[in-house]
Amino acid sequence: MLTTRFVTGAPNWIDVGTFDTDVAASFYGGLFGWRFRPAGPEAGGHGFFELEGRITAGGARTTPEQGPPSWTVYFQTPDTEAAAKASEQARGSVLTRPADVTGQGTTAILADRAGVPFGVRQPQRLGGLTVAGEAGALCWVELYTADIAAAAAYYDAVLGLETSAVPFPGTGTYTCVNPAGEGEESMFGGVVPLADDPVETDAHWLPYFAVDDTDAAVARARELGGTVRMPATDIEGVGRLARLADPHGARFAVLRPTPREA
Repeated sequence: MLTTRFVTGAPNWIDVGTFDTDVAASFYGGLFGWRFRPAGPEAGGHGFFELEGRITAGGARTTPEQGPPSWTVYFQTPDTEAAAKASEQARGSVLTRPADVTGQGTTAILADRAGVPFGVRQPQRLGGLTVAGEAGALCWVELYTADIAAAAAYYDAVLGLETSAVPFPGTGTYTCVNPAGEGEESMFGGVVPLADDPVETDAHWLPYFAVDDTDAAVARARELGGTVRMPATDIEGVGRLARLADPHGARFAVLRPTPREA
């Protein structure tokens, strides 16, 4: 699971692009207890979602011309320019060139070989999210893709990510991801073949947020105007999860993790 011990290749930021930050603040505030704090007039509508004063995510107002509302996962890099160049060399692309974000970090938006957008972030004043891996915060990410081998090669070239197969109920194996040289204890996500998934139909990164009660989170999301894309489901050895979308359609999942054995 994710922690705030960010290393190269690990997710260190996440933000949601939405048509109305007030609606997003109301939804995620009601669901996770987040509060939205605008970053100031110079930030172009960007702001921070906070849980008890700790940053859980970023948020920004977007327009229909920029695409549908969605969550973007950012991965730590020591050099955004080098990551952008590596993306192009690995047959991906650069959607947004590296740029400084109000002194908090240098970011770029890239796309992998399948066209899946994601961010890279070189920390400056703000290292990254200040809470992760606990209730109300990011705890896992998953990439849905048609070609696991191609995705693994791309993310290894750009971020140095390592993959490993672990036993998984029902499907035989699950492809886990961890930063290079950090070992299985640093696993932060997985790669899932689209052909094997009954819900996802397009390639994308999906963020998971930890909750204390998955069923209560599903019910609350409905009350707040969200959509249930996959009902609460128990996965042996993983926990109880559900896939949701906020009122503007941004996709995410919630998970009550199975406690690890001592």
